Amino acid sequence: MTEAILISPACRDALQTWLQGLSALNGAAAHTISAYQGDLAGFLIFMTEHSGTPQGLGALARISTTDMRAWMARERSSGTGARSLARKLSAVKSFYRWLAEREGFEPTAVLAARAPKFQKKLPRPLAEEAARAVIEAVEGQSETDWVAARDVAVVTMLYGCGLRISEALGLEGRHAPLPASLRISGKGGKERLVPVIDAARKAVDHYLQLSPHPQAPDKPLFRGVRGGALNPRQIQGAMARARAQLGLPATATPHALRHSFATHLLEAGGDLRAIQELLGHASLSTTQAYTAVDTAHLMAVYNRSHPKA
Repeated sequence: MTEAILISPACRDALQTWLQGLSALNGAAAHTISAYQGDLAGFLIFMTEHSGTPQGLGALARISTTDMRAWMARERSSGTGARSLARKLSAVKSFYRWLAEREGFEPTAVLAARAPKFQKKLPRPLAEEAARAVIEAVEGQSETDWVAARDVAVVTMLYGCGLRISEALGLEGRHAPLPASLRISGKGGKERLVPVIDAARKAVDHYLQLSPHPQAPDKPLFRGVRGGALNPRQIQGAMARARAQLGLPATATPHALRHSFATHLLEAGGDLRAIQELLGHASLSTTQAYTAVDTAHLMAVYNRSHPKA
């Protein structure tokens, strides 16, 4: 049975209206919208199968605590992890808050559902010497000088400026030569001002000197071999080869360089609020994960070094 049959037209229209509002009003990224759409479609299909009738708006208003428990049990038995189920439940609750306000019903049964507990994963930063080694390893990977310079420029931006890979690859020709600081539009359209270190400016300048593709203000700063926008998979592949060469763990990804940026700033005495602004975190609680990393590092040093440890 297809999704179109399982979900009523009124319900599909409501879901699409909500998703469009997330995109237009909240600036949600395309992959976030796609994930929410999949999460909600799966939920609505389950409720249809569970009740034996297509889920119209009236049926959605009557979903009970027992129904929610049944859905969560099905998800867990299907292999959905606690973290993924918590994300799906968050999407369902967000949709229901909006729908209940629009349709005028009480959403308590849905909103009261508790997400399963899970251990939050701490960021896995690289040691400072490992971060430097990665950049050097990336430089020696390509037989084409300009490609090597490009990859070095990107990973230097990730580590030196704390950018997400999407933010680095979203830069355009108008940003070059790089200024002392960049205005970056991050998740949810949240803007922040990011200082650009000399090493990043020099790396980008070197790449531009070697690049065979002419720069234009409205074209991507970082180009693929054929001149189009650089695919993130190219940088992910460069990082994978570097970590294999250096014997680093699988957690040594492009995003780990952003974690390393934050952790190394914190270790050097950086202010947590300032680091929050540099990373573009909406909540300080997200940034506070790095204090746990720093504390774990300090405890490891203590346990290795103190005679009474």
